[in-house]
This record gives sequence, structure tokens and C-alpha cells, in this order.
Amino acid sequence: MKKKAIAVVAGACALGMLLGGCGAAGDSSNAGGNVITAYNSEPQNALIPGNTNETGGGKVGQLLFANLVRYDSKGDTKMEVAESIEPNKDATQYTVKLKDGWKFTDGTPVTAESFTKSWSYTANAKNAQKCSSFFSMIKGYDDLQKDGLKGDEQLSGLKVIDDKTFTIDLDQQDSVFPIKVGYLAFAPLPESFYKDPKAFGEKPVGNGMYKFDKWDHNSQIVLTKNADYKGEEQPKNDGVTFKIYTSPDSAYADVQAGNLDVMDTVPAADTKTFEKDPSVEAYNKAGSVIQTFTIPANMKHWETNTEEGQLRRQALSMAIDRQQIVDKVLNGVGTPATDFTAPVIPGYSKDLKNGKYLKANPTEAKKLWAKAEAIAKWDGTLTFSFNADGGAQPIFDAVVNQVKNTLGIKAATNPMPTFQEFRNAVSDRKIDGAFRTGWQPDYPSAENYLYQLYDSDAADGNGSNDGDYKNAEVDELLSKAAAATNTDEQIDLYHQTEEILLEQLPAVPLYYSNADGVAAKGVKGFEMDWQNQPIYENMTK
Repeated sequence: MKKKAIAVVAGACALGMLLGGCGAAGDSSNAGGNVITAYNSEPQNALIPGNTNETGGGKVGQLLFANLVRYDSKGDTKMEVAESIEPNKDATQYTVKLKDGWKFTDGTPVTAESFTKSWSYTANAKNAQKCSSFFSMIKGYDDLQKDGLKGDEQLSGLKVIDDKTFTIDLDQQDSVFPIKVGYLAFAPLPESFYKDPKAFGEKPVGNGMYKFDKWDHNSQIVLTKNADYKGEEQPKNDGVTFKIYTSPDSAYADVQAGNLDVMDTVPAADTKTFEKDPSVEAYNKAGSVIQTFTIPANMKHWETNTEEGQLRRQALSMAIDRQQIVDKVLNGVGTPATDFTAPVIPGYSKDLKNGKYLKANPTEAKKLWAKAEAIAKWDGTLTFSFNADGGAQPIFDAVVNQVKNTLGIKAATNPMPTFQEFRNAVSDRKIDGAFRTGWQPDYPSAENYLYQLYDSDAADGNGSNDGDYKNAEVDELLSKAAAATNTDEQIDLYHQTEEILLEQLPAVPLYYSNADGVAAKGVKGFEMDWQNQPIYENMTK
């Protein structure tokens, strides 16, 4: 399904941007006082919500705009601009009612049309917005992908009832939709946007916790507290100034010296020492990014739908000591995987049936491998492919050594020079062996991990199911979860899905990348949220 394909792009872009910033920071006009200075990269594009799918712009946009719902620090969904989002019986239509009193920072009111026009603009192919596909579940999306559009055509599935009410008709059941609408792409826009989108992107007008002050390109982006913000969680500081860096090493030195208040990553060279560094406040907890490797579902002797293939995958997984990799290779900046989602996602579990296959057990691994060999002999070399420019070499060196030592098989790493070259090989299905995979979520739901990566609709190049795994029972369970309006029922269905995945292992979960960062001494309230980002609004000094 095309509607899911964009998620991996957003996640991949976000992860890529975390690895490299842009430019050393200049001084903010608001420096000093109760203004927080924060590490960032130069945004890829102008600051328009529907055209932002990387962290440089995303960090800024999330503070400038308030959506129908927001995500708290744990990833739970709370009402924000919406008073209510009510589904019909089969979750194919939603009725949204807005709270009173919300305004944009230009003084104009936030209305139902502020949302419907914004969503339609982003969905409209004429406007070439990077987040267009997030709206593909709304009726009328296909009509907005045709040639010859003017750019102001509206999604037919959106209907304004009055200033505070609108309805959303979907093409299919989707009970997760009320969670998705907290993603930045779903932000409302004021009427001034449509008069000059380019100018707006350089000086955006939002309705969020902060308002835009100025953007000195490749130097800083200055935000000040929005006194008219109507949300329940009010900022505790007077503003946030994002400083633009080309190197996390120089940013880390500035935090140590007290010249920068917070950064949301730790340079590789400092991962061993940052938690003991007396010149910074350190943060290191389980996060939302999962790291895995995938073996093509139809690879000979490793097929997911055969007993031999499943035995080999289980043996391989149990030959890997995840805790050792986290401790020795990642220097503790990671958490061994126990499921296919992440610790901060609702429904995450350490106790799923078949979870034993993610625990190191050399004795059992050898037994399972012997059973597979009794079915059919395999004397090949298992290669592990990855991009050499992403820091994965030591991780897969460790995996290869553990697998060789435990199972006594031939295994080797296969580094490819660049991320682009590696991903092209994955997309073109040219890798005959295991290959690195991972996921950063766009919204806090197990659906964002499981559907995109393991549903049959996302296979064969139609989404992010890079191993082309197909299982009718998994598809049915995910469809039931999409239709379920009861959260407990939905999570139970996700757990049933994961228990099948744990048995067949279309991908092998390794670890969750931690939310790790540092703040300068004297900064109060430093924490990181479900998306591995600092909670800027809670910080003071």
C-alpha cells in the first residue's frame, strides 16, 4: 500500500540528520535569561509542516505548531486543539470537534478549515509536499495525485460542518488515525500561508508553545514563548534558540563549557565517558528506535514459511548475545531487544510468547541448527550487508563472530560504501543474505512498526517490508487491529502478531537505540521524550 511508504523515508531522514549537523552557531539576540539554547542542524527545507520530514526542521516545527492531539513524554496521546475525535462503528469516519480560544500568532482563529485546507494542500501533488502520502488514507487522495491540478483542490473526504467541527472519511478502517494526527504534517495553517507559502516558510506563523522570532540561516533559529498558547502544558522557559552546528563534537565541547544548554545526541568518542563527565548532565534511557537485520523471506534454506528456514533463523537469533553487544560495542548506549516495537511505545512487552528466541542460548542454538541440518544440508556463507558510512561495522563484526563461534558456520560482513548504495541494493532486491534494517517511528503506535515492515501489502516494493515477508495470519491480525477501537483489544492483537513474528523471524531484532544526550550544568528539567528528543519546554536555567 502506498500510504505506508513515506514512513521509512521520514524515519530514515530523521536518523540521517541526527548524524550530521550544519554550521557553527552564532549568538542569539535572546541569549541569557531563561532562554534555552539547543543543538540542531540546518533544516533541509523551509519551515512548512507538510514539507518537513527530517529532524532539523521537525524539532522547530513541533514547538511552533499545535495539532489536534499531542504526544506526552511517554508517547501517550492527549487531546490538544481537539476537544474530541470520535469514530463511527467501523473506524472509517471521524468527527472532530475543536476547543474554543485557539489562535495563530498573527491573531487569527484556528478553525476547522485551518486543518482541512492545510491537509488538502499537503496532499495535493501540485504542491509537491514531502509528507503528502500521510494523507493517502483519506477519501479523495487519489484525485489529488492527478495531472493538471491547480493546487487548491480539497480532499473530498474532509467536510467542514462549522468553525469548530469537521468530519474525516477514510478509504478503509483505521483506528490508529486519531494517534497519527499528532504528527507535524497534520498541523493547521493560517490563511496567510496560502498568500505566499515561500515567505511563510521563512517566517512561519503557528499556534504552538512558541512563536517564531528569526532564522539566521546556518547559524540559529530563535523562538520565543507564545503568551497566547492555549495548551494544558505551558512552557517553563521564555524561549528556545536552536544553534546550528556542523559537528556534534564541537557542540559537546560547548555544552561542557556552558556555552550550549542541551544536545540530543552524544558523539561516538564520548559514549564511554559522558555519563561520568562532571561537566555535563547526562541522559541515557531506552528509546523508540529499533535496530534489526533482515533475511529475505524466500532465501533458499532460510525461508520463513518452512520448518528448515524457521529453525535456522531461530538458531541464528539465539546465537547472538545482545547484552554483550550493548555493553561492549555500544558502551551501554542501547537496550537489548525483546520485541518488534520499542520500550516507549504503548503495548511494548518483555514477556511475549516466543520471546526466548531473542535471548542468547548457545546450547539451544546448536540444537536448532542441527535440526535444520537434518532436514537439508547448507554449506553457504551468511553475509551481513550494511552501509559503511553509518557506524554499523563494529556491531556486525560482533554478530559475525558470535554466530561463527556458536554455530560453527561461515559468516562474514559485507560493508557497502554509502547509505544510498546500500539502500539501492536493498530496494532492488540484490542482496542474497542478511542486511541491516531499523525503524524510527513517526507516531507512537505499534502499528507504525508492524504494518509497514511485516504486512504483505508493504512487500514487493510497495512499502518498507524489505524482506518481502508474507503471512496471511499476520495480515489478518493487523487488519483486525486497525478496525479495533478498544485499546486493550488492539494491543492484544499486536501481541499476537508479534508472537508469530518471533517464531518466524522475518527480521531479527538486535537492540533499541537509546535516547542519549547531555545538558550543561545548571540546566534544570532535562529529560528526553519517546522520540529521543529533549523536552525543551520543561527546561529552565
